[in-house]
Amino acid sequence: MMLKFTQDHEWVLVDGTIGKVGVTDYAQQQLGDVVFVELPEIDKDMNKGDDAAVVESVKAASEIYAPLTGKVVSINESLPDEPSLVNTDPLGEGWFFSIEIKDLSELDQLMDEAAYNAHLENL
Repeated sequence: MMLKFTQDHEWVLVDGTIGKVGVTDYAQQQLGDVVFVELPEIDKDMNKGDDAAVVESVKAASEIYAPLTGKVVSINESLPDEPSLVNTDPLGEGWFFSIEIKDLSELDQLMDEAAYNAHLENL
């Protein structure tokens, strides 16, 4: 498995051609207490950078972007009823959806953990 990050603070955990997507700890801290999550539909085709999901917190509403091009193959069924999972376990139980990756070469455009941490230091 491989963990990659976007500049918009999404993470993707890649296992073969499937990528599980969520937001980073930094993102959930910036959002504050998450109170609502809107997930994409299963079988939805997405291009890298498309709006994929919506998160509403006590502070603001934010888009979650597709980190890669592909098709949604699963969603986190727990999240609509327990949106606080985004805050309590952003890199685990707070994941949003899984995508079947169409073009694995897009992974080369994402950051590894060291590069992402360096990115955070420059914010």
